[in-house]
Amino acid sequence: MKLSVIIVNYNVRHFLEQCLLSVRSAAKGLEVEVLVVDNNSVDGSVEMVREQFPDVTLIANTDNPGFSKANNQGIKISNGEYVLLLNPDTVVEDDTFKKIIEFMDEHLDAGGLGIRMVDGKGRFLPESKRGLPTPSVAFHKIFGLSWLFPRSKRFGKYHLGYLDENKTHEVDVLSGAFMCMRKKALDEVGLLDEQFFMYGEDIDLSYRLTQGGYKNYYYPEARIIHYKGESTKKGSLNYVYVFYNAMAIFARKHFSVKQARTFGLLINLAILLRATVALIGRVMAKLIVPLMDAAVLFGGMAAMAYSWEHYMKWEEGVHYPEQFYLLVIPSCILVWMISVFFAGGYDKPIRIGSVLKGSIFGSLIILVAYALMPETMRYSRAVILLGAAWSPTAFLLIRSVLHLLKVKGYRMSKYAGSRFLIVGSGEELKRVTELINLTYSEVDFIGYVSVEGADNSEFKFLGNTSQLNEMIRVHSANEVIFCAADLPSAQIIDLMSQCQTDDADFKIAPSQAMFIIGSNSINNAGDLYTVGLNTISKTSNRRLKRLSDVFFSLILLILWPLLSWFTKSPLGYLKNIFWVLIGDRTWVGYAGSGVTFNGLDLPPLPRGVISMADVHDTGSSDIDVDMLYARNYRLSNDLVAMVKGIRLVGRG
Repeated sequence: MKLSVIIVNYNVRHFLEQCLLSVRSAAKGLEVEVLVVDNNSVDGSVEMVREQFPDVTLIANTDNPGFSKANNQGIKISNGEYVLLLNPDTVVEDDTFKKIIEFMDEHLDAGGLGIRMVDGKGRFLPESKRGLPTPSVAFHKIFGLSWLFPRSKRFGKYHLGYLDENKTHEVDVLSGAFMCMRKKALDEVGLLDEQFFMYGEDIDLSYRLTQGGYKNYYYPEARIIHYKGESTKKGSLNYVYVFYNAMAIFARKHFSVKQARTFGLLINLAILLRATVALIGRVMAKLIVPLMDAAVLFGGMAAMAYSWEHYMKWEEGVHYPEQFYLLVIPSCILVWMISVFFAGGYDKPIRIGSVLKGSIFGSLIILVAYALMPETMRYSRAVILLGAAWSPTAFLLIRSVLHLLKVKGYRMSKYAGSRFLIVGSGEELKRVTELINLTYSEVDFIGYVSVEGADNSEFKFLGNTSQLNEMIRVHSANEVIFCAADLPSAQIIDLMSQCQTDDADFKIAPSQAMFIIGSNSINNAGDLYTVGLNTISKTSNRRLKRLSDVFFSLILLILWPLLSWFTKSPLGYLKNIFWVLIGDRTWVGYAGSGVTFNGLDLPPLPRGVISMADVHDTGSSDIDVDMLYARNYRLSNDLVAMVKGIRLVGRG
């Protein structure tokens, strides 16, 4: 056996499936065995591997022993001359295994080999080649010097930015996402250190390989796509702690006491700085636009009030009291912002219609409330009316500025909806088109891009793959989907690299799969797009459903003295109100006990008190009813279910 591929999986079933499909293609004609070690996933990964990849050796752990121990389980029973540790959130090129085997055969001094990795946008991942994180290297990284001077031999050692990414080099550290090693070398230096639960084990083993007299190489002639961070989100505080704690373990193990102490101080400082930055960044990402809205709305309202009382009012010497500026105007602003929020005006991408609807509805609420207020509190009808005109202007002004600055997620276009380009041919084009139409209730545009050399006479194509970049621009496409059955991985990576753009996201549709996988940027975790059942999981619909649950609960609580006579369990009635209010249940949910349809995950919902199957005698199975409910979610559906199923609100 020439090569053993070991993949450790934890709750990334769809990524694992796509990875195994690419591995199967790359292993054709070669002596390759594949081993999957599952760390007690609960997403159906084990069942998927058993059913779809019976030739894969599967180790199904009943707990999560960590990345290092799981890899060691696979290494110990492997038979290959070379061992490849491969992340499940990767896609390998068809000739990747052939190339790395040839390289290792030709370089007998090679203990380990890493290759060129790109993210889901086709952008080079700098961790493809890394230097040893000594205290000085760590200092330069923590304080941003490596970011400011990435190509400096002094400051850029962490990612070896001064080395040409397109040439083969000796390097210190390999990436655990793709780490090919000589089995003989592992027998000499030992396996992964199980002190490292996740992160740092690749640095430790790379270092021990060089200490054992072997060399580690970076080889750019072979490539993979790596959807960074799917198993652990890179922006989380937990990631910051786990990653830097792994660095501290490495320092204590391999550095002198003095170096380890210095390194430990740097690590603690790094944890503090990164955790603070991560927390501030997360809060600001949520609040920056609302704060800008509030500031511009207040500034405009205050200016109007000042101008009106000084230049437009007929009575001299009459001024608005402080309460008008400190209470009335902020209250109006809060109403506008809440209305815009519930209308979807803070969702991405920007939808002008949602912003306008929210603003207008908020103005109506304010005008009605103002008319009902006592005369003594109605300070200025004119300023309120002017504010109603200023409100949509202010909201759109902020979003126009964000659009002009090209802030991610805040781009405005006459094509605000989903506009797809599908690259492929024949039956796969039909299949992916059907999946898209199942998923999206409103699809603005679907265009087809032909694969050169394929028989595409039955489709009307916009052009071929050589024109893809231009087609993205001309047709304002925001989604480009590659049919993996029609394009080799190498061509997909080439096309993504050639068409690098922030305006469109790239996805891959694996052959015969009911899902599409993509990744938006080097800094974001990989994104899973389970095509077919995303309507109920849309941000606006999740928000609307939660709001309706609270509304129904309050109404049912008020009507409890009356309705409790019509339910089988008055006590269960009250219990369900409590469980729904805290988010543990939802009034209308799925009928079936399972959450899959044809191997496709239904969007998760809390346990439902009532289901559509309870109130509609459709003759369909529970899973069919659940699928239709998830795909075609409407608030009116929940309302009908609540009215018809009112006797069931006390059900346990």
